[in-house]
Amino acid sequence: MGGIFGVVSKQSCTLDLFFGVDYHSHLGTKRGGMAVYGEQGFTRSIHNIENTPFRTKFDGDLQELEGNLGIGCISDNEPQPLLIQSHLGSYAITTVGKINNMDELVAEAYENGHIHFMEMSHGRINATELVAAIINQKPTLVEGILYAQEKIEGSMSILILTPEGIYASRDRYGRMPIVIGKKDNAHCVSFESFAYINLGYSDLKELGPGEIDFITPERVEILSPPREEMKICAFLWVYYGYPTSSYEGINVEQMRYQCGRLLARRDQENDVRPDVVAGVPDSGIAHAVGYANESKIPFARPFIKYTPTWPRSFMPTSQGQRNLIARMKLIPVDALIRDKSLLLIDDSIVRGTQLGETTEFLYQSGAKEVHIRPACPPIMFGCRYLNFSRSSSELDLITRRIIQEREGDNVSDDVLLDYANPDSQNYREMVEEIRRRLNFTTLRFHRLDDLVESIGLPDCKLCTYCWSGKK
Repeated sequence: MGGIFGVVSKQSCTLDLFFGVDYHSHLGTKRGGMAVYGEQGFTRSIHNIENTPFRTKFDGDLQELEGNLGIGCISDNEPQPLLIQSHLGSYAITTVGKINNMDELVAEAYENGHIHFMEMSHGRINATELVAAIINQKPTLVEGILYAQEKIEGSMSILILTPEGIYASRDRYGRMPIVIGKKDNAHCVSFESFAYINLGYSDLKELGPGEIDFITPERVEILSPPREEMKICAFLWVYYGYPTSSYEGINVEQMRYQCGRLLARRDQENDVRPDVVAGVPDSGIAHAVGYANESKIPFARPFIKYTPTWPRSFMPTSQGQRNLIARMKLIPVDALIRDKSLLLIDDSIVRGTQLGETTEFLYQSGAKEVHIRPACPPIMFGCRYLNFSRSSSELDLITRRIIQEREGDNVSDDVLLDYANPDSQNYREMVEEIRRRLNFTTLRFHRLDDLVESIGLPDCKLCTYCWSGKK
C-alpha cells in the first residue's frame, strides 16, 4: 500500500508536509519521500524507512526542503516522488495504486516515442515513472491524467506538483480515498482524512471516483468531474484505515464497533459463552469492543502490544521475520489468560501463520479455550487493485491451499464461488479445516452481507473482490 499528502500555502509548507506525510506511516514501511517547490525551484528527498521511522530520516532534510508547495508519500514499493521534465513543463509526481498491465503500457510508451525508463532492482520499472510517461503522451496534464486513468488496469491515484499548484486525481473507481482540507491561506490533499486535523486544517471535500482537482492556496478547482461508478475498498475499514479516519463519511472506528456488534449477533445463535472478549492489537480491538458491548461478555486485553521498539506492523520483507516480530510484540497478561475461555477477534486470516502462533501462545500461557472470530470473510482471491498484501501467489492464502488439496490444481470459478458462499457445504468444510489446522476451539468468520451492513454503503459501491471474487 502507501499514502500520499500535499500542501499548497502562502507561507512555508515544509512542516505541514513533513507531519502530514508522517501521519501515513501506518500505510507503508519501505520508503518515504517529499518534494517541494520554492524560490530555488524543485527540491526532493527520498529515504529508506524500513528500520527507521519517517520522522527520524527526514528531520535533517527540512532546511533544504523549503518552499510553499509540496507533495510527499509513504510507500511500500518504488522510490518517489519523482521530478519530471517534459514538454508539459517541470513537475513532481507521486502515486499510490497498482498497475496490472505494466508490460503492455511500457511497450506502448516505447511505440509512442518514450526512449527509456530507469531500471530498478530485479529489472522492475518504477510505476510512478511509467504513470508520468503515460501522462506526457498528451498535450496537457489534465488530458494526460485522464488518459492514464483509462489505460491503467488496476488503480492509480496521483498528485502532481507544479510551480502553480497541485493536481490531485482520485483513481478511476475511487478504490482509495483522496480528501482536501483547508485553513487560512492554505489547502492540503491527503489519503487519510485525519492526517491534517492537528495541523489546523478542517475538512473541505472528498474527491469522487476519477475526479481531478487543481489546488492552490486560494482555491480548489474541479477540472474533471467525478464519475458515477465507485468501488471503494472495503478492507480499508476492516484493517488498513487508521481509527480516526473516515471514508465516504463513514468513520473507521465506528464501523469496527458495528462489525463486532454484528459478529456477536450471529454468535447468539450458538452456545459459545467465553469468559472474556479480546482483540488482536491494534485493528482487532475496536471490533472486540463492539462484540463485547453487544454480547455483554466482558472485554479484556489478555496481551499487550509492545510498541516502543516495534511500532509498525510489517517492517521486514521476510515473512519469517514478520512472524517473529508479530510474536515478539505481544506480551501476555497471565491473570487474564490462565484458566480462561477467550474469544479473540482479528481483522482477517490470510496465511494463518501469525494467528495460529498467537493461539498456541495463549494455550501455552494457560488458556482453556480460544474461539476465533475474524472481522471479515475468508480471503479467497488475491487483490487485483491495491497492493494490500505481500502475498506473491494466491496459494499463500490458507483458503486456497485447502481448496487445492480438496479439488486439485485446476479449480473452476464456479467451485471457488461455492467455497466463498457461507451457506454452502464446501464453505463449512473449508472453515472447519482451517479451525483444525490452526487449533482454534471454534472459528466463525464475519459474513459478507453483515460486513456490507457494518460499513453502511450500498454493496454496488464497495469492492469486495478478495472475498467474493466479483469485480
